Amino acid sequence: MRVAIVHALLLSAALPVTALAQQQPGPAPAVGAFGLGEIVVTAQAPSPLTVGTSTLNADTIYTFDRTTLDDALNLVAGAASGSTGGTRNERLIFVRGFNRFEVPLLIDGIQVYLPADNRLDFGRFLTNDIAEIQVAKGYASVLNGPDGMGGAINLVTSKPTRALEADMTGTLDLGRNVEYGGYNLSGRIGTRHDTWYAQVSAGRNYTDHWDLAGGFVPTATQAAGQRQFSQSEDWRVNVKAGFTPNATDEYSINYTRQEGSKLAPLSVTDTLASQKFWTWPAWNMDSVYFLSTTQIDPIATLKTRIYRNTFYNLLRSFDSIAETTQTRPYAFNSPYWDSAYGGSAELALRPSSVERLSVSAHYRLDQHQEQQTSFPGAFTEPRLTDRESTVSLAAENELHLTSRLTLLAGVGYDLRHLMEAEAYGAPLGKPSSTPSVLYGWPLSDVGAWSGQGQITWQPDDETSLHASISSRARFPTLFERFSQKFDSAIPNPYLRPERATNYEIGGSHRLGVVKVEGAAFYSHLNDVIVSQPELAYGCTASTTPGPCAPTVLTQSVNAGNGNYYGAEISLEAHLAPSLSVGGNYTYIHQHIAAPTSTVNDLAAAPTGDPTGVPNDKAFVYADWAPVKRLHILPSTDIESSRWTVTDVAPIVYFRTGSHVNAALRAEYLFARGIQAAIGVRNLFDQNYQLVSGYPEPGRSFYASVKVSY
Repeated sequence: MRVAIVHALLLSAALPVTALAQQQPGPAPAVGAFGLGEIVVTAQAPSPLTVGTSTLNADTIYTFDRTTLDDALNLVAGAASGSTGGTRNERLIFVRGFNRFEVPLLIDGIQVYLPADNRLDFGRFLTNDIAEIQVAKGYASVLNGPDGMGGAINLVTSKPTRALEADMTGTLDLGRNVEYGGYNLSGRIGTRHDTWYAQVSAGRNYTDHWDLAGGFVPTATQAAGQRQFSQSEDWRVNVKAGFTPNATDEYSINYTRQEGSKLAPLSVTDTLASQKFWTWPAWNMDSVYFLSTTQIDPIATLKTRIYRNTFYNLLRSFDSIAETTQTRPYAFNSPYWDSAYGGSAELALRPSSVERLSVSAHYRLDQHQEQQTSFPGAFTEPRLTDRESTVSLAAENELHLTSRLTLLAGVGYDLRHLMEAEAYGAPLGKPSSTPSVLYGWPLSDVGAWSGQGQITWQPDDETSLHASISSRARFPTLFERFSQKFDSAIPNPYLRPERATNYEIGGSHRLGVVKVEGAAFYSHLNDVIVSQPELAYGCTASTTPGPCAPTVLTQSVNAGNGNYYGAEISLEAHLAPSLSVGGNYTYIHQHIAAPTSTVNDLAAAPTGDPTGVPNDKAFVYADWAPVKRLHILPSTDIESSRWTVTDVAPIVYFRTGSHVNAALRAEYLFARGIQAAIGVRNLFDQNYQLVSGYPEPGRSFYASVKVSY
């Protein structure tokens, strides 16, 4: 499989393609990136349709029809999308093997964090108003704040660049038989003047259903054709206003609101009796934030961020596949109310032309509340509250040893302070007949140091080489510390952070019309949080009245260690005014040594390989203009098999099998700023899955129109 992927990447250079910027009557207006919202990443700004760097721009995201964040990030070398499967039905992202707990997500430099369990669903984040997606892989600057164990993902929203600019995009999604499947609508209008700017953007993505591949064999829980319970909808609004009194200073107030809801498809392999019937009527987030840059004097610049984030989530569990009644003991309603208040300040000093010293401070206060209603009886427990704060201090020094040799070094310290952690029920060790009470878990604080260094050398104008080392930690969530997992686990209030030390060497070189980038990386993990079997003495909450016997439960502990290593390479070639190709390839190997099979809410196969990540992954594309204004864009996602595990007993680990997901797009530019496209996804209608029992969509079609001014 690995040889085939590399072969496909190299052969892509022979395909007849062209750059979008060529043979057009005039380029569409560019989307400006919100400079205040950027974070520190060691990557150059991308050119149109660049998929090999650590940054994706709006043109690339739109051209490859990547409307959700998980799908867009799959274009980046070293990143892979996935799925939880199961009742949660969440889309995942892995960066060089690190999962959603270990790679923080930020919007305009502000972290999106859910203190209960941080189970972010990347499929809920739309890309319609994203100017850039920045991906820090392995080396995430300590100035960006805590939890960058395996990197960081930052969504930079768009900003107006002209006196009046607007765009509107509409896409109609069609199923395997060209039937209605949903739609995507987005629009943006903004204005920029000498001392101020303002913008409003909005988008909505609605999925009526998606279709299974033609090769899918019907089962007792899933017929052929439309995927049952595949409906979802999301919308997002962003409003920003900025003040730019001079060439160096900028002040901006921003508001973002997004709402989503989704159903959860059933496993196609489990029996109906073993299924859970869950829905999410609400998956809502909003954020108000202020960003600023102020040049204090010629050598000092101050950047600040102040924000308030909220999150509301409702999970409902029903009795049966009809999802209309809640009368059985496993039915419930579980709402979450989360809020975060925080801010950061970064002071950059330039005492000389060859040195920059930056110091940063971050503070965040998170509050989580939940209040479950259980059936039968519709009993609603008291609202439970958890509160904790996080402080992060960091310093980074950049020194230009010569005009082509730069040394970067940073150090940081993060502290998490738990203020309140409540639970309701029969206290651990008591029989289920014990009256439920409201009680608190033991409170504890934990801190972690970070350190990193990087050296960059540019031997000539077309070549750049680098080497780096970074040691970062990740704090455990409330779920990992305190969840009893339906009376099957023992809480561990004193769980420590896990840590990764990341090493990387890499470089880039441009030789005429061809640019090649590559990196080799190695990460050593220690204190990995794993779920370990424990022998509990006494009665658990599920124990029936009578003599108590020892019970085997699990507990989250820092008992794992592991190694991730691999390499990635990307290629761009503009061979002629009407000829251009590109793509990337990633190889990664993971191994976790742990006394159990559960690692960070995911599983690890008996070999020690974590589930969910393919060893080999590639993306290749081409853009061919057979006539003026018409562009034909074939592209392909190629992935080797990945480990997965069955949902219910008997528990079986197996590999999913490799897949090739090809796409084809035809785009026509009618006039400057007016274009239309038609396309097909999963061109060959391949039947494949990323996780046991949950097949991915088969062939589908779409038609899109975009108007820009």
